[in-house]
Amino acid sequence: MGIFARLAALLKSNLNDLISSSEDPEKMLNQIVLDMSNQLLEAKRQVAASIADEKRLAKQVEQETANATEWERRAMLAVRAGDDALAKEALSRKKEHQTLAEQFQEQWSKQKQAVDQLKLALRALNNKIEEAKRKKSLLIARKKRAEAQKAIQDTMRGLSDNSAFDTFERMHQKVEQIEAESEASTELGGELTGDTLQAKFKKLEGSSGSDMALAELKAKMGLGPAPEQPALPEVKTDGGKP
Repeated sequence: MGIFARLAALLKSNLNDLISSSEDPEKMLNQIVLDMSNQLLEAKRQVAASIADEKRLAKQVEQETANATEWERRAMLAVRAGDDALAKEALSRKKEHQTLAEQFQEQWSKQKQAVDQLKLALRALNNKIEEAKRKKSLLIARKKRAEAQKAIQDTMRGLSDNSAFDTFERMHQKVEQIEAESEASTELGGELTGDTLQAKFKKLEGSSGSDMALAELKAKMGLGPAPEQPALPEVKTDGGKP
């Protein structure tokens, strides 16, 4: 299994474990992003190791190519010296290094292709993680909004309960009853205290005054006779004569 296949399997496993544990969504999302980031770092280390292998193979290609060139130079030197046998040995050694260079070149080419693919996959994975971070922020915001909406709905359901308003109305009626009883008690107390006979005459006199004022007003308007004025008491002089 390749690096990124193992990474994907691990991410899926961690996600399933978090979901099955029924944890808080915000904590779950934070943990998932954290795990993805840690696993991305591990993937980067493995890609870096693959790149190092590629560079090592490239250096070996250069080294073996340089060795083959050097043995060719020596073979030429032997030919100039008239030593064909030595020249053949040098050419044989050149052939060995040239074969190694070709083999290293083949390995390097394959390694470079793998590294290029790993770089693309790593870049895609990094983009997905960045996208996951952005989605995480959005999901957390949606979760908080849903919680706030639920709290509002719970409050509204509480306000729609008539029991609180019924209690308020009963208290209102009770206060009015207490006020009425207090007024009745005050009125009753006034009637039962002091000289009740004198109070009755004051009430009668007040009523007579009102009747007199009304009769005078009607007479003034031509709607009735002038009211009779009450007779003044007779004043007696000395001797009993007026």
